Amino acid sequence: MIDQRYVSMSNKIIPWKNGIKDGIPIALGYFAVSFTFGIVAKKAGLTPFQAVFMSAFNLTSAGQFGALALIGTSATYLEMALTQLIINLRYCLMSCSLSQKFEAGAGWPHRFMVAFGVTDEIFGVSVCKEGKLNPFYNYGLMSVSIAGWMLGTFCGVVSGEILPARIISALSVALYGMFIAVIVPPAKGNKLLTGIIISSMLLSLLFAQLPILSQISQGFKIIILTVAIAGIAALLFPVKEAAHEG
Repeated sequence: MIDQRYVSMSNKIIPWKNGIKDGIPIALGYFAVSFTFGIVAKKAGLTPFQAVFMSAFNLTSAGQFGALALIGTSATYLEMALTQLIINLRYCLMSCSLSQKFEAGAGWPHRFMVAFGVTDEIFGVSVCKEGKLNPFYNYGLMSVSIAGWMLGTFCGVVSGEILPARIISALSVALYGMFIAVIVPPAKGNKLLTGIIISSMLLSLLFAQLPILSQISQGFKIIILTVAIAGIAALLFPVKEAAHEG
C-alpha cells in the first residue's frame, strides 16, 4: 500500500526541484541586471542592507530603478507609491492569468505567495508550462531567481565600495544597454511598437526641456507619460484577439 505522506511530499519536492532547474537561467540573467542595480543603488546612497532589502521585497527591475530615480530627486511618498503602482500594475494581470493554471487544490495562500514572486520572466516560464501548475513549481522558480537577484544586488553594492571610480562609471553604462536590449528586439518588425517607443522618447524630451513641463517632479512625469502613452496606444491601436474556432 502506498504511503500517502510520501506521495504528498513527492508532489511538493519534485515540482520544486523542476522549478529550480528551470529558474537557473533566470537567476543568471537576474544576477547581471541586479549587479548594475546594486552599483546604481550605491551611488544613490543606499546601504548594502537597504539595497538587498529592496531587491528581496520589490522584485521588479523597472520599479527598483524608477525608485532610485525618485529617491535621487527627493520625491514624495505619494509620488513613489503611485509610480510603483503604475509601473508594476501589469503583475496584477499576470498573477490573475497565472492563477487560472493552478491545480484545483491550490488555495488562496499559495496563490498569494506565487503572486508575490511573479516577474516577467517567471510568468513567461510558468505560463508556457504544459498542463496544470503546482504552486511548488513556482516556489522553485522563485527561490533560485530571487536569490540570484539579491546576490547580484549585493555584489553590485559591494563593488561600488571597492572598485575604482572609472570602472564604476563604465559599469553604470550597462544600465542603458539593458534598457536598449529590452526595447529593441520586440520593436524589430513591429512598426506600431517602434512608433510608440519613439513617441515616448520625444514626449520625455519635451517634458524635460519645456519650461512649464520641466517643473513637474520626476515621479509625476513618469506617471503622466506612462498613463497617457499607454492609454492612447490602447485606444487607437487595440490588440485584436484571435478568433477561436468552435
